[in-house]
Amino acid sequence: MSNALQRIPQPTLDADIETLRALGGLDDYTPRHAEYSLAAAEAVLARLDKVTTAVLLAENTLAALRSEALAVRAEVHKTALGVKDEAMVIYGPDSNQIAALGLKKRSERSKPKRQPKAAASA
Repeated sequence: MSNALQRIPQPTLDADIETLRALGGLDDYTPRHAEYSLAAAEAVLARLDKVTTAVLLAENTLAALRSEALAVRAEVHKTALGVKDEAMVIYGPDSNQIAALGLKKRSERSKPKRQPKAAASA
């Protein structure tokens, strides 16, 4: 067996967990290697439970932080729009301060071009 970690499919893991839990029912089980003893099996199941709980808590924390990040982004956007509106009112639509905020001055906007009327078809 290689040392590379590979993802174990959930059905296989569920079967492995059931195997290790059923091991407690075998009174005469005496392994040759201590790493496969009942105590080792119970310890690894306890570690799996602890890690699974930690992952669940981390995922919940991540979801909460993502929601908070979305709310803060919306607040930043709302604040930026308000700043632009306030600057427009304070400095006027054709000021250098408006350009400094990344907005176009009124005088820099292109004028609308007239479209020639299309010839009416008979």
